[in-house]
Amino acid sequence: MQLAWFDENSRPRTPAKAVLAGLLLSLLLLCGIAPARADMGTIDDTSSIKSKILSKDVKYTVYLPPDYQQSTRSYPILYLLHGGDDGRYNDWFMQDNLGNLLDRLIRAGKIPAMIVVTPDALRNEANQYATFYMNDADGQFRWEDMFFNEFMPDIEKKYRVLKEKRFRAIGGLSMGGFGSLIYAFKHPDSFGAVAVMSAALRTDEQIIDMDTAGYERRYGHGWGVGLQGQARINPHYLAYNALNLLKTLPVEDIRKTRYYLDCGTDDRFFTGNSVLHAEMNKLGVPNRFSTRPGEHNYDFWTSGSENMLTFVGRNFQELKVFP
Repeated sequence: MQLAWFDENSRPRTPAKAVLAGLLLSLLLLCGIAPARADMGTIDDTSSIKSKILSKDVKYTVYLPPDYQQSTRSYPILYLLHGGDDGRYNDWFMQDNLGNLLDRLIRAGKIPAMIVVTPDALRNEANQYATFYMNDADGQFRWEDMFFNEFMPDIEKKYRVLKEKRFRAIGGLSMGGFGSLIYAFKHPDSFGAVAVMSAALRTDEQIIDMDTAGYERRYGHGWGVGLQGQARINPHYLAYNALNLLKTLPVEDIRKTRYYLDCGTDDRFFTGNSVLHAEMNKLGVPNRFSTRPGEHNYDFWTSGSENMLTFVGRNFQELKVFP
């Protein structure tokens, strides 16, 4: 079923019209269709791909721009990764109201029409242990491999997507920001732009000092279960540490992607983001670091979503992704 965004002007003004509209909407929903205005995109949060790597279905939400159904052309794509703890794949649209924002920015010409996809990164419904978008240290649950070998190919086959690096961006908040940066550094030919908010970047010292329960829930499966102190700074950790990857991978490849970092000055991850920004500047990696008062919550992310989308949109426009 596709969901559509409505505003006050689209509501019937009389009881008779309301009843008729309700009956029509019910009929359309029974057919699996929801109407949308011509200047509004459509959102589907009921789809999934079948993953052999994870032995499960991976759900996702997809936003299709206003003219998608009426045109035959292909579009740039933005993959957005959700946060950890209680974060869900449709939070970008349910919590952040991203659909309305995308519609408004596209109508105003501030961003080009684009497809936006938000995959589900939960390990299971119990959500006891986070994935952080990593391959587990024991190789049992490989979310990164699933994303690049199954999810992206399936999405870009199913929808009309421009399948080149310059037409593709990735972004995320908190845990999703962590994953976006790791993916961009490790897969430099995949994304032309990266935009993250409050990326969950911790320093080595913060990882070493983290309480056992917090470490196990967030990183135990990814870096090694039952580790304490300095033992946590191991090869698995270094393989998914943004600062280490920035220092050790070929910087000339990393420089070919544009980066946007947004983090509140009261956020617990402000230090980690600041350190990464400083190292990017030192190495000549193109980046914009936006700082403002704010904590690690949806008030901050909602207030920053327009700037994040505008950064991605301008990158697409500057690369002339459209005919």
